[in-house]
Amino acid sequence: MGNITPSTMPPIPPKVAPAKPDKIEETAQEFEGVMLGQFTKLMLETVDRGEEFSGGSGEEMFRGVLAETIGQEMAKSGGIGISQAVRDQMIKMQEGSK
Repeated sequence: MGNITPSTMPPIPPKVAPAKPDKIEETAQEFEGVMLGQFTKLMLETVDRGEEFSGGSGEEMFRGVLAETIGQEMAKSGGIGISQAVRDQMIKMQEGSK
């Protein structure tokens, strides 16, 4: 192995501009919405629907969309604290890269 010279070293990537606080908040809320949607989907899979209230193949097709929408709305309504934790970590990571 030879000596390392500046010409053989890979270029250092330029610094990325820090994200704006509103973008961080939006991203954290979207993440919480996805998480809550997945939790809701798992819960819906365990519900005994019975024949009287079963929506057939249409229900099966849109059950995932329903879970996703419920998760997004829960996050918009304040969620369960996931977005705050994610936001705090994103800010810490951003401050650490300065």
